[in-house]
Amino acid sequence: MSGPGAYLFGEEEKKELLDVMETGYLFRYGDENDPMFKRKVVTFEREFAKYSGVKHCVAVSSGTGALMCCLAALGIGPGDEVIVPGYTFIASISSIILSRAIPVLAEIDESLTIDPEDIKRKITDKTKAIIPVHMLGNPSNMEEIMKIAKEHNLYVIEDSCQAAGASYKGKKVGTIGHIGAFSLNIFKTITAGDGGMVITDDYDLYERAFAFHDQGHKPNRMGVEVGKRSIIGMNMRLNELSGAVALAQLRKLDTILDILREKKTKLKNAIKDIPGIDFRKINDEGECATLLTLLLKDKQTADKFADRLGTKTISHSGWHVYNNMEQILNKKTTTAYNCPYVCEAYGKEIEYKANMLSTTDNILERAVNISVGVVDKGLGSPFGININSSDEEIYRVANKIKEVAKLVL
Repeated sequence: MSGPGAYLFGEEEKKELLDVMETGYLFRYGDENDPMFKRKVVTFEREFAKYSGVKHCVAVSSGTGALMCCLAALGIGPGDEVIVPGYTFIASISSIILSRAIPVLAEIDESLTIDPEDIKRKITDKTKAIIPVHMLGNPSNMEEIMKIAKEHNLYVIEDSCQAAGASYKGKKVGTIGHIGAFSLNIFKTITAGDGGMVITDDYDLYERAFAFHDQGHKPNRMGVEVGKRSIIGMNMRLNELSGAVALAQLRKLDTILDILREKKTKLKNAIKDIPGIDFRKINDEGECATLLTLLLKDKQTADKFADRLGTKTISHSGWHVYNNMEQILNKKTTTAYNCPYVCEAYGKEIEYKANMLSTTDNILERAVNISVGVVDKGLGSPFGININSSDEEIYRVANKIKEVAKLVL
C-alpha cells in the first residue's frame, strides 16, 4: 500500500540517487563550485517553487515539520487559537499543540474539507489562524476561507500535505493563503519516503520558516553562521538522498495527476448511475483524484456496504478522525504542567470530547473511500484501484461495487 508516486519509481529516481551516491556527499549544504556537491535539495526547492508559482520553498524532513515551520514563521504560540477541521491527519492538530497554541476543531462539509460556515462560528478574540486541509487531494473552499480571514485579520496556513499539484481556481494549492505545507510521505501524491515542503511568496515568512527548520540559520547557508542566527530553531533538514528522489518525483507530478484523473473519471462514470450512491463534493476540478469517496444514506447502510467490499467507513480510518485521537481528546502532552492548555496567556478552558462534531460524524459514518491512487488502510482505502490499474481492473472494481450495491442498497 502506498501513494501513486511510489508505484512509479523507476530509472529517473535511480539516476538522481546514483548521482549522489557516486560522490558520497549527502549533506544538503555545500560549495556550489564543488563537483562533489550535487545540490539535489536546493534544486528541488527551486523547481517546486517554480512549479507552484511562488518565490520561496524550503524542503524539510516531514509534513509535520512543514506545518510546525509554518506556525513558527507566523509567530503563533501561547494564547493563540487556530481553527482546524476535525477530519485531517493528526499532525494538523498536534503541530498546533506543539507550537503551544490551542487547536479549535471545526466541522467539515460534504467535500470532506473544513466548512467555512463553522469557521465563522468558531472565531473568538484569541483566533490567530485558520488551517484549511485539502483533504484527500480535494482543495478546500479557499474563496470563502480567504474572505473570512481577511474580514477577521487572520492568517491562513494551507495544509496541502495530501494535495501536491492540486489547484483551486487556477492557482496551485499552498499559494492562496499566507504559507503552505506539503508532505513527501509514502502515501502522498509524490514521495521520498518521508519529507515535506513549505512555500510562500513572503520573504520574511520564508526566512523564519527556514530558520526554524535549521537551528535559526538564514536561507541557503554554506557555512556556520556564528552570531547571525535569527531565532531558536530545530533540525528538520532534508538530506541529499531524499532530495534526489523528491526531485525525480516532482518531474513526474503532472503525469501522475493526468493518469489519476483519467482513471478516476472512468471508475466514477462506471458507477455513477447506481441508486443510493452519491459522491463527495469536489470544490475544484483541479483536485488530485487520488480517491473516489462514496456517500451512502445512513451509517447502517454504509457499514454493511463497506464490510462487503472488505473495507470500513471513513469514520474508522485511524488518526484522520478526531474521535480516534485519544491523545488529543485527553490533552496528553509531554509534561505534567500540560501546556498550552494551562498557560496564563490563554486564560480559559477548552474541552475536547468524542462526537463533539455532529455534522462531521454523520458524514464520515456514511462515507466510503475507494482508492484511485492512494491505497491506504489508514485512510479507509484498501479497496479499489491504483495508478497502474488497467481498464479491465477498473471495470472489475466497478462491477464489484455494483454487485454489493444490489445486495445492500
